[in-house]
Amino acid sequence: MREITYYPGCSLKDTAKGFEDSALKVSKELDVNLKELSRWNCCGTVYSLTDDNLMKQLGPIRNLIRARDEGSDELYTLCSMCDNTLKRANSLIRGEEDKRDKINNFMDQERDYEGSVEVHHYLELLRDILGWDEVRDRVVAPLESLNVAPYYGCMLTRPKEIGLDDPHEPTVFDELVESLGGTPVDFPYETECCGSYNTVDNEEMVLNKAQTITAGAKKSGADVIITACPLCHFNLDRRQADLLEVAPNHKPVPVIYFTQLMAVAFGYPEVNNFDEHAIDPREALELKTKAGSKR
Repeated sequence: MREITYYPGCSLKDTAKGFEDSALKVSKELDVNLKELSRWNCCGTVYSLTDDNLMKQLGPIRNLIRARDEGSDELYTLCSMCDNTLKRANSLIRGEEDKRDKINNFMDQERDYEGSVEVHHYLELLRDILGWDEVRDRVVAPLESLNVAPYYGCMLTRPKEIGLDDPHEPTVFDELVESLGGTPVDFPYETECCGSYNTVDNEEMVLNKAQTITAGAKKSGADVIITACPLCHFNLDRRQADLLEVAPNHKPVPVIYFTQLMAVAFGYPEVNNFDEHAIDPREALELKTKAGSKR
C-alpha cells in the first residue's frame, strides 16, 4: 500500500468531516494510506499578501517543518485553501532568501527550513501518480446519467505558479467525473470566487454569489456541484438554504466534495455524512446513479 503524509487542516475535523471520511475510504480502496501528521496547526487559511508581515507565514511553514521532521519530503492536502496557503508559503521560503532567514531566525526552536517539502493536492495524486484508469477500475456504481458541475473556485488553480491546473480552463474535475462514469457539464462560473470570508460580514454579497453560481450550474443541466474547498461548500450549500428564505423560486443544486462523489461511485455512500448538508444530495444521486452500496 502506498503511504503518503497528509495534512487535514481544521475544517475536515469539524464542519467538513464528510470530506475527510470519504477521502479516507476511497484512499483505502485505491491502496493509499493517508498518514496524518502527528502534530499540525491551522494553515492560516488565507495566504498573507502583506509584504512585511512574516508572522502570518509561521503557521503554514511550521506544518512543512513537521512534515520534514517526520521524514517526509512530500505533503498532501485535500482542502484547496490549505493547499494554496502551504504552497505559497513554501514558494516564499524557496524564492526570497532574506525573508527565509528572518523566518528561520524567529523560529529558533526548529531546525532551519529551506523549502525541502513538496506540497501536493490529493487531486494531483489521482491524476499524476495513480492515473484515471486506477480510479475507473474501482467504480462499482457508475454515475450513469449524472450531470456534474465542476466548481474549482479561486484557490485550486491560482496563482498560476502554484496552481494544479490551467487557471482559466481547468480539466482535472472533468477528468475525475468521467472516470467515475458521470458527465461533466461546462458552466461559466466554475472558477468564480464564492465570496470567501465575506460570508462573515457581508452575507448579502455571498448570497448573490451563491445564487449566480448555483443558478448557472442548474441552467447548464447540473444535478450536483463538486468542490474541494470547505469554505466554498459552506457558501454554496448553506447559503443556498438561506437564499430559499428570500428567493423561494430558486432551484437549489446540491453541493458535495469530490471525494464524496468518489465514495458513491466506489459503493460507499454511507461514509459521506450527507445529513450535515443543507441541500441534501441523496435524492439527486439516487435518481441519476446506481448509488446504493455495492459492497
